[in-house]
Amino acid sequence: MAIYPEEVVEEVRNRTNIVDVISQYVNLQKKGSQYFGLCPFHNEKTGSFSVSPQKQMYYCFGCGKGGNVFSFLMDYENMTFKEAVEELAPRCGVTLPQRELTAQERQRADRRSRLFEINKDAAAYYYKMLRSDAGKQAMEYFTKRELTPDTMHKFGLGCTSKYSDSLYKYLREKGYDDNILKDCGLVTIDEKRGGHDKFWNRAMFPIFDANGKVVAFGGRVMGDGEPKYLNSPETEIFNKSKTLFGLYFARKTRREQFILCEGYMDVISLHQAGFDNAVASLGTALTEGHAGMLKRYVKDVYLSYDSDGAGQKAALRAIPILKNAGISCRIINMSPYKDPDEFIKNLGAEEYEKRIQNAENSFMYQVRMLQNNYDMTDPEKKSDFQKEAARMIVMEFPTQLERENYTESVAAKFNIPKDALAKYILELGQSGITARRELGSGDDYQKKSLKPKDDGMKMSQRLLLTWLVETPDVYPKISLYVNPEDFEAGVYRTVAEEVFKYCDEGNPVDTARIVDLFMEDEERKTVAALFNTTVGELTDNSDLSKALKETLLRIKKNSLELAQKNGADLKSLVEGKKTLQRLERLDISL
Repeated sequence: MAIYPEEVVEEVRNRTNIVDVISQYVNLQKKGSQYFGLCPFHNEKTGSFSVSPQKQMYYCFGCGKGGNVFSFLMDYENMTFKEAVEELAPRCGVTLPQRELTAQERQRADRRSRLFEINKDAAAYYYKMLRSDAGKQAMEYFTKRELTPDTMHKFGLGCTSKYSDSLYKYLREKGYDDNILKDCGLVTIDEKRGGHDKFWNRAMFPIFDANGKVVAFGGRVMGDGEPKYLNSPETEIFNKSKTLFGLYFARKTRREQFILCEGYMDVISLHQAGFDNAVASLGTALTEGHAGMLKRYVKDVYLSYDSDGAGQKAALRAIPILKNAGISCRIINMSPYKDPDEFIKNLGAEEYEKRIQNAENSFMYQVRMLQNNYDMTDPEKKSDFQKEAARMIVMEFPTQLERENYTESVAAKFNIPKDALAKYILELGQSGITARRELGSGDDYQKKSLKPKDDGMKMSQRLLLTWLVETPDVYPKISLYVNPEDFEAGVYRTVAEEVFKYCDEGNPVDTARIVDLFMEDEERKTVAALFNTTVGELTDNSDLSKALKETLLRIKKNSLELAQKNGADLKSLVEGKKTLQRLERLDISL
């Protein structure tokens, strides 16, 4: 993993103040020795996101996201570890050494560079083809869609020929061999047919990444062929679940929100009409990856999906994904037209701007879509709808203030008696139904959100590791009885080995460095949780001593049971039982 010497990475990490970095993205408030704010990785109303300057770590007691300053940039900005180091080094005055790439790294970098070159050459080929006699049909299609030459140029629009191997032959003439072409997503190579194009007889839409590099294409068939729209397959440089059409242009907008559409033409038409903040998710359902990309640029997204049933379902799927990413969303009403392209052509940009200004609150939209499923002329069905609307309010909003505001709005908009609705919502709350979102922050939230699987052995191991980090004086009192081998194999044991090593040497535990031993997101979340477990409501030293001893006993007993189950030798089992007996007699005072 080390792309720079470990001592250089450590210097960057140690010189960087994690509070200063995260404060650029999150409004933090100091509470005691820690800072709290609203989590940037999921939607919440109460600050369960904590940043510890002592540990140089962040942790969300709600969604479990956690790590050090590098992993924050990796999670929030979708950076690689290398990019995060290179982003922070200049800020803290560290000069990164120039290093030689390994053969494997050089080969991968060269391969990615070649794939970018192939896509760039293909885009130029398609662009030129559109403006030749062979592109007459596609040009008529774009012209009929009322696109101007400037718009076609801006988006690099092009077309293929009617022959199924023209691009393949062109790329071969450019010097690309089959070994790289087979993985570029633009041609298929097989023994029977040889090389042939994936796209032919289609109008072509280049897909740019956020840096303006062509990474893929979308093609609209000319005529009645199927499929109507075809996208490049995923490649080493193209991940469709993290790529948004139009993002390269939209990220430069001065508007405070993005407009999220479904299709290429919707985005292009909106940009041509002056709405330079439009993007689309490549005709695929919105993913968490897309939401993560959006969160890098805006806090608000306006959905401008098709107004038909499929578009409504897509919007209902997108709303919770955006909310979970911490993005506020509203719905643009395009009635009586199907999509933004049709709307702009018929009513114009000024009317579309009005629809933006009057965009519907996403929760109110969800309730309105729910109402469509009920026969409101039937008293029983009407009551069912009203009860479900009440349940939605309770499940969605954790605070009394929010519930009262939405109770008032829902009652007024959907003709529900306000007092009756409020009473039913109160009854639901008293019956134990609670909001999906956070109920509190810090220790309070953690106690409420613990899952059963966390209540047992893992919880004890997490508690001990946090204890050793925050109170290293405990280590000499417990080191004779518990060691890293007593921890669950995998992440827990690796972390325990590192923590015990620091304690053996008498040094403070560098939790931020330990995080860098793990690159997988789930592993980093686990490590962050290991260092952010709390003792609970214990207040005096006798309680702490008792809790520590109980924690040690649980861990040691579990370790012995596993050793016996796994067929450990008799000698080690006997020694283990003697250690356990000594521990049971031990008087720990803190």
